[in-house]
Amino acid sequence: MTGKPKIFSRPSDSVVSIPRSSCIRCGVCCKKGGPTIHTEDKKQIEEGKIPLKFLFTIRKHEPAFDNIQNLIAPANTDIIKIKSKKDSSACIFYDSSNAECRIYANRPIECRELKCWDTREISLLYDKNRINRKTLLSGIKDLSDLIQDHQNRCSYKKIAELADMVKCNHIEKKDALQKLNEMLRYDYSIRHLIVEKDKQASEMLDFLFGRPLTATMQLFGLKTKEDAK
Repeated sequence: MTGKPKIFSRPSDSVVSIPRSSCIRCGVCCKKGGPTIHTEDKKQIEEGKIPLKFLFTIRKHEPAFDNIQNLIAPANTDIIKIKSKKDSSACIFYDSSNAECRIYANRPIECRELKCWDTREISLLYDKNRINRKTLLSGIKDLSDLIQDHQNRCSYKKIAELADMVKCNHIEKKDALQKLNEMLRYDYSIRHLIVEKDKQASEMLDFLFGRPLTATMQLFGLKTKEDAK
């Protein structure tokens, strides 16, 4: 055998990766947003371990992103989620400096079941047993009734129908715009009324009534005067 010995290496595109079987705390799942709340999380909320002020509601028929189907579709029911940080999509409980969850011991069931290397369990859980506002506020009848009234008067199903009339220049476009404006005024006034009665409730408005209509009308291709400024 002559010549210098050669070192043989496997091409980079054929390197065999070792399947992961545990969390490496990369934080990717936490940075994509807060989890949805299910009935299994009710106890943590009732005990204040997940305060209501850190939750927000995607209301029934509101356009929402479905992580499993990878598309935007109207929500079938309330979807209550943990808020994201301001100006970020990261879960509000994610501590980026230490790459850890600030409520890890009381984290929601979605966080407990999520394994980014094997999504079968989270896929089975994803749209099952989602909790709603009525269940969480069952002991406060007046507030539950107010939320239901808001849901009826500011229905996203109705908003979608009215928005179609406006965009298609329907013969009843003027009437549709009037009804949409009435919804906007009611949505604004009910939030203002709640805060007048209890200033601390300002942190719970997105949970009680979902996001303001001034922020969600754009999902239907509509602009409010505030958006146009």
